[in-house]
Amino acid sequence: MTSSDIPTCSAKGCRDAAVWVLAWNNPKLHTPERRKTWLACEEHREHLSQFLGVRGFLKDVVKLEEWVQPEGSER
Repeated sequence: MTSSDIPTCSAKGCRDAAVWVLAWNNPKLHTPERRKTWLACEEHREHLSQFLGVRGFLKDVVKLEEWVQPEGSER
């Protein structure tokens, strides 16, 4: 695996390695079972979770190594 293959944080301007998967869904646009994902480093996990949470979009926060992408999901 090269450094370009390492998943990085989705926070704007952050290039740190991702540790968390934030699974979310916009109920106005997506079917209930669909999950989109953002990746987060330790530093940005709480900020990104709050951003999605206040909008009612956040569905799950899982360690990257434990994440199993559901069928129909996308990053």
